[in-house]
Amino acid sequence: MPESSARSRMAEALRHPVALWTAPALIYLAVRQVGLFVLQLVVEFQNKTTGKADTSVDNLRSWDGEWFLGIAQGGYDDVPQRLTDAAGRRTAETPLAFFPGYPALIRWVDGLPGVDVVGAAFAVSLVSGLFCAYGLFVLGRVVRDGSVPAGLVLVTLFAASPMSVVLSMTYSEATFCAFAAWALVGVVKKRWILAGVCCAAAGLVRPTAAALIAAVGLAALVAVIADRRDWQAWVGGLVAPLGLLGYLAWVSSRTGDLSGWFGVQQRGWGSKFDGGAATWEFALGHLGNPRSVLETGTVWLLGFAIVLVFYAFQRRLEWPLIVYGIGVLVMDLGSNGLMNSKARLLLPAFTLLVPLALVLARRRPSTVLTVLGFATLFSAWFGAYSLAVWQYAI
Repeated sequence: MPESSARSRMAEALRHPVALWTAPALIYLAVRQVGLFVLQLVVEFQNKTTGKADTSVDNLRSWDGEWFLGIAQGGYDDVPQRLTDAAGRRTAETPLAFFPGYPALIRWVDGLPGVDVVGAAFAVSLVSGLFCAYGLFVLGRVVRDGSVPAGLVLVTLFAASPMSVVLSMTYSEATFCAFAAWALVGVVKKRWILAGVCCAAAGLVRPTAAALIAAVGLAALVAVIADRRDWQAWVGGLVAPLGLLGYLAWVSSRTGDLSGWFGVQQRGWGSKFDGGAATWEFALGHLGNPRSVLETGTVWLLGFAIVLVFYAFQRRLEWPLIVYGIGVLVMDLGSNGLMNSKARLLLPAFTLLVPLALVLARRRPSTVLTVLGFATLFSAWFGAYSLAVWQYAI
């Protein structure tokens, strides 16, 4: 079939409302299902070679996932004692390192008849991922030069990001990205209440909300300067930081320290902002003497993300989306925390994928399918390796 004919038939199919509005969910679920299938294959292979009896579910609820499940079950004061920080220590303040938004949602779903806490956690991650997919679909349509195909490609690129396996885990990334995507939709469409409320909600889920607050707050400020009677911009800008500031204030009151949450992070996980010194040393060490697939791959992914920032400028992406992407990247590069987690922490920087989606959407269907197919398979393998083969936290 000629490329022009294939493109026209695809466009015709997407004109039907049912096809149009089910496509983001179907694409997201299909890509994530490939990742889960490959994870199952790798887990079974590892069990045969090592004699273990792990399951995919064991891997999908590991590491930080156990903390979120523990907080969802017993709150911050009754987390299982077996859970410790990176140094193997545990104090009353250790659980405070984890934000409450995702565990709160788990607890609400866990209250439904016949639902246990693990099933609730997976359900929250799944539904959050779907909400994020629709947010990205809309974002890909409303940005400059956006289109329906661009929105669908953006959904695929996000679902097939190298560490997108965490979207299917009992981790908070899917929930955060859902709120962030819709907050940025609000910014681009100048729906300031939507932007502010979603930004505030994201602030209760992950500290990465600082980057989102910068984007939403600056965009709202520009809108207010342009028209001081725009009360919605005032409200959106003022509401945006409340979630993050509220939780940081609560942790400060619990610890009796103004820098409470940051102190918990530094004492428990050795994480603080050092301007990128530790990341630079890590990158040089692993490029000069590669020691593992995950760590070397992480260095290349960080470098690729930096390139995408310049590409976003070159493609004239809306500046709030660039501000957000740079903010996420700076927080990732500038932290001296667990280097194994840096690829995962890049996942919320999905706005840097928008220019790629816009370019791909204009290519021939065969080119688009080839690129997205490769991305899906690489993501599935990288995620499975990170969980089932790599022995450290991600």
